[in-house]
Amino acid sequence: MQKPLIPLLLALLSTPALADKLPVLASFSIMADLVQEVGGERVTVSSLVGPDQDAHVFQPAPQDVKKLAAAKVFVVNGLGFEGWLNRLSKSSGFKGQTVVASQGVKPLTLAEDDHDHGHDHGHASQDPHAWHNPQNVKLYVRNISAALSQADPAGKDYYSQRAQAYSQQLEQLDTDARQRFAAIPASQRKVLTSHDAFAYLAQRYQIRFLSPQGVSTEAEASAKGVAKLVRQVKSEKIRAVFMENMSDKRLLEQLSREAGVQIGGKLYADALSPANGPAASYVQLFKHNVDGLWTAMK
Repeated sequence: MQKPLIPLLLALLSTPALADKLPVLASFSIMADLVQEVGGERVTVSSLVGPDQDAHVFQPAPQDVKKLAAAKVFVVNGLGFEGWLNRLSKSSGFKGQTVVASQGVKPLTLAEDDHDHGHDHGHASQDPHAWHNPQNVKLYVRNISAALSQADPAGKDYYSQRAQAYSQQLEQLDTDARQRFAAIPASQRKVLTSHDAFAYLAQRYQIRFLSPQGVSTEAEASAKGVAKLVRQVKSEKIRAVFMENMSDKRLLEQLSREAGVQIGGKLYADALSPANGPAASYVQLFKHNVDGLWTAMK
């Protein structure tokens, strides 16, 4: 017997694949991935700052104003990461929902960042790179799920289930990282990298990071600070030296040359890799960074 056509059509139209999807704009690539993980088939996600691009120095263009105006939900990191945010919001006349994903995270201050670098801060005291601790990302995911549910009440259960499943992945990432780093003597848990983006990872897993730049890649490293780092790298025999995917490599190359150490690889700090790279999602980014650090320090 042939099924009635109208009920079948109604059922198909109620699925996310055919219904109008919720347009969401994320401030940068890592945030876009988190939104996609929670939103699944019910959302369309775009990002202002793409893979391998530096959100610290991003300057919104006219097409970015149009992107924001077309979105219903705008997801940002907060903690001062998007210094251009207010200008963009005013230019676009955005009337939708702005979500600060880091809400509820206890931010590290620059005084708490147990790092050494050749830069005088002289600006905001909060470190915005909270996503390098998976426990913080669980808060991000919870906030994203709540925001999507508010904008799309029919998808509340869907978003909640996906957020819970993804949070379990994050919990496992954290457990694995803690076990691996705990097996390395504390005296060997020292890393030199391009800019000061890993304080949350450092605090979570008791790693000491040194860097020639501060928390923003806009900051210039001083000659005195670089010279200090060269002496530290030599005296402390630091073996783990890494580039970052969106940083200018010349400064670290100079530092590694003067200190007589080799750059061992690339860490992903503020942006994902392109889709064909090793860090095309947050989970891949975290695993890539942990694998590289663990291999260099052991």
